[in-house]
Amino acid sequence: MDPDFWHQRWQANQIGFHEGQANALLVEHFGKLGLAKGARVFLPLCGKTRDIDWLMSQDYYVAGAELSTLAVKQLFTEHGIDPTITPLGALTRYSANGIDIFAGNIFDLSADALGKVDAIYDRAALVAFPNAMRKRYTAHLMENTARAPQFLICFEYDQGLGDGPPFSVTAEEVQHLYAERYDVSQLTAVDLPDGLRGKIPATETAWLLRPA
Repeated sequence: MDPDFWHQRWQANQIGFHEGQANALLVEHFGKLGLAKGARVFLPLCGKTRDIDWLMSQDYYVAGAELSTLAVKQLFTEHGIDPTITPLGALTRYSANGIDIFAGNIFDLSADALGKVDAIYDRAALVAFPNAMRKRYTAHLMENTARAPQFLICFEYDQGLGDGPPFSVTAEEVQHLYAERYDVSQLTAVDLPDGLRGKIPATETAWLLRPA
């Protein structure tokens, strides 16, 4: 993952990956994690996703990691929230009631800084990393969240028809990355009506990962 690529995308407002409402698979299936109200959910590479609004409306606390400080500032501005801003080494924490967002490179985020995580919601992170970086990312995620259960969303498509991000992550790769440490269950697979970027046939898949 090239940090400059993402900074440029946010600066140019080229954020077609940003959904204007909560993800439909999140709304339909997240409850299968069986979390108690007040649980703290971590969103890696969260951007300013509307999924945060939905999670907070369900009485969950939210923690997120986002490379782009611009995205983090827009998130709080759009919610009319004036966060407390705290430098944390290479990161900056933006905090308000029920929400903590860590701005900077996710690989600089430690377990101590992140704090307790009851579950992970990964819709934007695994699919943002090229294949060569996914093993490092998943190991870092598991280490810093004490292998918290996950609700994971991926895309599958013919990578030869177009490059990512989002990259195609197959069912076989999800198993390869996580099956040693989690019980991995595919919840659903839904064809995108307009394809990926409006032109590439693609399937959106949802997974439940419980610590083995």
